[in-house]
Amino acid sequence: MPAVRPRSAPRVVLILSAYPGRVAANRAARRLVKSGLAACATVVPNGRAHYRWKGKLHADPSASLWAKTTPGRARAAVLALREGHPDAVPEILVLPVSGGHAPYLAWVAAEVGRKR
Repeated sequence: MPAVRPRSAPRVVLILSAYPGRVAANRAARRLVKSGLAACATVVPNGRAHYRWKGKLHADPSASLWAKTTPGRARAAVLALREGHPDAVPEILVLPVSGGHAPYLAWVAAEVGRKR
């Protein structure tokens, strides 16, 4: 049975983005958290992206960025990621979170809503 977001828990989204390496991903993660656009950003290094670009297959090193924020801050977070991203067409996905640990969801909302 999937977790359901408690009625009292705030809405949260997960933003996923891929980077050509962990240095760029860590830079983006720090920028999102420092600016208050995300409560938390996790970098998962040492991946490999397999994709087709301009008719050619590629398999390149990749680092994933997982940022947790609210729907109200998602657009600004996406714009910030796109602005500093090294790829011509960056992978940036915003996924709704349907459930989770209510205190964590509340912390995310409080953190991104905090005045800087």
